[in-house]
Amino acid sequence: MAAMTWRPARCWCPSLLQVFRFQVAQVHLGRPTMRASQQDFENAMNQVKLLKKDPGNQVKLKLYALYKQATDGPCNMPKPGVFDLVNKAKWEAWNALGSLPKETARQNYVDLVSSLSPSSEASSQGKHEADEKVQGSKDIVVTSEDGITKIVLNRPTKKNAITFQMYQDIILALKNASTDSSAITAFTGTGDYYCSGNDLTNFTSASGGKEEAASRGAVVLREFVNSFIDFPKPLVAVVNGPAVGISVTLLGLFDAVYASDKATFHTPFSHLGQSPEACSSYTFPKIMGSAKATEMLLFGKKLTAREAWAQGLVTEVFPESTFENEVWTRLKAYAKLPPNSMRISKELIRKNEKEKLHAINAEECTTLQARWLSEECINALMNFMSRKAKL
Repeated sequence: MAAMTWRPARCWCPSLLQVFRFQVAQVHLGRPTMRASQQDFENAMNQVKLLKKDPGNQVKLKLYALYKQATDGPCNMPKPGVFDLVNKAKWEAWNALGSLPKETARQNYVDLVSSLSPSSEASSQGKHEADEKVQGSKDIVVTSEDGITKIVLNRPTKKNAITFQMYQDIILALKNASTDSSAITAFTGTGDYYCSGNDLTNFTSASGGKEEAASRGAVVLREFVNSFIDFPKPLVAVVNGPAVGISVTLLGLFDAVYASDKATFHTPFSHLGQSPEACSSYTFPKIMGSAKATEMLLFGKKLTAREAWAQGLVTEVFPESTFENEVWTRLKAYAKLPPNSMRISKELIRKNEKEKLHAINAEECTTLQARWLSEECINALMNFMSRKAKL
């Protein structure tokens, strides 16, 4: 089978040239920030004809799939035979988009062409600046190597407590990771802690009235958790030390959780007058049973790594002395697996619960917004900050 040949005069909208060995490109399925018009779409198709450099088979497959989705909707053709490699590649690329709306596919097509076209320098620069915002953040460090995008909480002097800016940086990091060339995305922490949860100065230093601050916080939290619910690739937590609050509750949305034997897991919501978040009111009872979930979420019981493993919250526990080497060696091996196969398998595992998780996230955020305004929560936070100041 001959490899694809570059021909600038051809557009890969209605057809593709021959393909030999491919990986179906992953397409970001999130809500676009703007809608491309039909004219934008047609202009993008014309821009493709002007490209002087062959963008590669993977991009051509993505262009083909987005074009078909934008014009015909979800894949409606029978799957080609196993030996019809060219049409099978095209069919799988199109079929992988599922029920992606035509408008979103059209916008994604325009965005992709814009990133390839030298005439779209301003657009490419905008994306570059967005990437740099995460890469250059001192509190969130993002690297990509050996097929793994690593998102590192890098605030060790504050036990990697999460600020509002870090929430935004993580949302952006996940958005970028969903469409980059990596196969797996992993979270970990710098220093002794994995993450100590929310930086409580988020509550004490918020600008505006308390109602406005609570409303804004609920919106950010909902968007943050949604970015984990919708993330299309395998998502792994590498828990290098103690984890508190939201860094624990989010684990129910990860695909694998590897922990050092020095890690602990603590959700002291009642101590702070608050309530569960990150869909843990649903995922924790499902993972560990109602009684054990109640001990954690209501009574604030702290689990050791071994206890968390026994209750199903952690996938595997490693000795601290070999933790880093063993975990990253394993993840590098996993990252060599066919990436689109892993993405499709994850979608099959998760798709029946996505709508439910979004509804639960919305309800939890609404409840938390009310809790943040309650006298009970305000007093609990003040007492906690006062005790902390005396230490």
